[in-house]
Amino acid sequence: MTTDIATVRRAYRRYASIYGVLFGWSLEHGRRQLARLLKASPGESLLEVGVGTGLLLPHYPRDIAVVGIDVSEHMLEVARARVERLGLAHVTLQTMDAETTGFASGSFDHVVLPYVYSVTPDPRQLVHEARRVCKPGGNIYVLNHFSGYGFWSVIEPVLRPFASGLGFRPDIPLSRLLDDLRWRVVSDQPVNAFGLTRLIHFRA
Repeated sequence: MTTDIATVRRAYRRYASIYGVLFGWSLEHGRRQLARLLKASPGESLLEVGVGTGLLLPHYPRDIAVVGIDVSEHMLEVARARVERLGLAHVTLQTMDAETTGFASGSFDHVVLPYVYSVTPDPRQLVHEARRVCKPGGNIYVLNHFSGYGFWSVIEPVLRPFASGLGFRPDIPLSRLLDDLRWRVVSDQPVNAFGLTRLIHFRA
């Protein structure tokens, strides 16, 4: 299944107002585990790719500079309201295509890709861009569902025909990410219900 930015925007325009209900509590374990795994020092910078409605933003330390980008303006409207409500002054939000950002190479100490790898039209380009904007010796954290793990491998073929409407591809193998990124894997752990998601930490 292939997709494009217009398809992604349409899907997440529908999700924007109810995303927290659908994917808030159900994927929260993964977000909390990522926050525990993140070792950021005061003054460092972090880019969250596919920030969506900003559910992960409250978990970041307030003494680092956080930039969140997303291609969906509707999702970002909800994120901006969250940032204002919680007083997250260290967070900046921008509408941007994560596959071709306008950031200089080596701009961020940490790059976080939560639940976005199977959403983007070109996962390989997404990873290439994440590597480019991450500083040498920096960290990339990927939180995503990958196919072929336990109970969920039975569900994936059922969801595949509806991937475009759902806004994500349910059947991307982990081997594809590992081949594309080619950075050292620091850790890899299952998170969320029945191991739905993998949380993988890469270092340059």
